[in-house]
Amino acid sequence: QLEQSGGGLVQIGGSLRLSCVASGDTFSDYAVGWFRQAPGKEREFVAAINWRGDSEYYADSVKGRFSCSRDNAQNTVYLQMNRLKPEDTGLYECRAQWRGGGSSSPGSYGHWGHGSQVTVSS
Repeated sequence: QLEQSGGGLVQIGGSLRLSCVASGDTFSDYAVGWFRQAPGKEREFVAAINWRGDSEYYADSVKGRFSCSRDNAQNTVYLQMNRLKPEDTGLYECRAQWRGGGSSSPGSYGHWGHGSQVTVSS
């Protein structure tokens, strides 16, 4: 089971950090992907980190602004979001895949959190 936290309302150019915490399993064996969905739009890939934690992948729209990291001792994966823009607004969901490489396809993941709302205001 994945628990998410860290969403909220932020102004343009601000920062937020989302957390994705696993309970009941060893999170270090899982790749984690982050996806978001804005109202009226399809879910899109944001970022991912592989299970070893040595490779990260980002959508072009967030490269240089967002970063993934993991703290296996805390069973937690983070998505640090900087220089936020209005188009970053959406419901952010973390997903986990056992021994995954960090896929950009949400269907590759077998576990997901409940979502965290991020709203960037102008």
